[in-house]
Amino acid sequence: MRFFAFILVLLTTLPVHAADKMTIILDWFINPDHGPIIVAKEKGYFKDAGLEVEIIAPSNPADPPKMVAAGKADLAVSYQPQLHLQVHEGLPLTRVGTLVATPLSCILVLADGPIKSIKDLKGKKVGFSVAGVEEVQLNTVLKNNGLSIKDVEMINVNWSLSPSLMSKQVDAVIGAFRNFELNQMDIEGVKGRCFYLEEEGLPAYDELIYVANTNTMNKDKIKRFLAATELATQFMVNHPKESWNVFSSTSKELQDKLNARAWVDTLPRFALRPAALDSGRYDRFEAFLLDAGLIKTHNPVSNYAIDLGAR
Repeated sequence: MRFFAFILVLLTTLPVHAADKMTIILDWFINPDHGPIIVAKEKGYFKDAGLEVEIIAPSNPADPPKMVAAGKADLAVSYQPQLHLQVHEGLPLTRVGTLVATPLSCILVLADGPIKSIKDLKGKKVGFSVAGVEEVQLNTVLKNNGLSIKDVEMINVNWSLSPSLMSKQVDAVIGAFRNFELNQMDIEGVKGRCFYLEEEGLPAYDELIYVANTNTMNKDKIKRFLAATELATQFMVNHPKESWNVFSSTSKELQDKLNARAWVDTLPRFALRPAALDSGRYDRFEAFLLDAGLIKTHNPVSNYAIDLGAR
């Protein structure tokens, strides 16, 4: 008996291995797009993986990839289209996982407005927030409908997408998220309609991805992070209501109609295998950017994306 008591005392006095610390910077304030990350933390999946994950919302959505490139964070939530451009600009970034595996961006118009088809955009005002990629995306959609970017007036609405559309400052906006702006407008009593980019001639892409520093990433920690978010995604798919309660309980700001509706609309778009890489998808988007003149050379996928789930 004394022997077992001694063993118990010994075990309780042995040093406990500290969890490995990780920092991830989100692309924006916490919202349903980040469900697997928040649920993984709340359900203890990160802890079970031996990780202590600090989740940071940026003051500027353009900063997260730059901070990872500068070695100030382990991971950032970013966007596949931006990754291609940033790598060509010389930033040491690599896609290591996928968060949202389908496009969310769309061309948004008023449901009862004058725009019934893409061709109706001729001579109209189109709001945008991100120069470069969004303009090229819009130009591609327009070209597929016999128009060009010269046929519309581009107006930078500085992230005020749905308000500028509802106030009729513009006739359409590009870059609106189908899971948020559509719901936001509907809640405010204004019906919207989305033209989906992947249905208008653009190559499909991953909306939200995890990027790490190419030169300094810790692959072991990232693998464990992705395994934990995979468990979280499985839990969310299997238990949508319970997982919403877990997610929304972390902040009163999340407990409103907009976030509840966005949660439902985002759920089927999360990557079920976040570590898996569709190389063809990335190569096609690289070719699209090259053809559009946004990049000057065609990088092989291995230059900016890896599959940490592959053996």
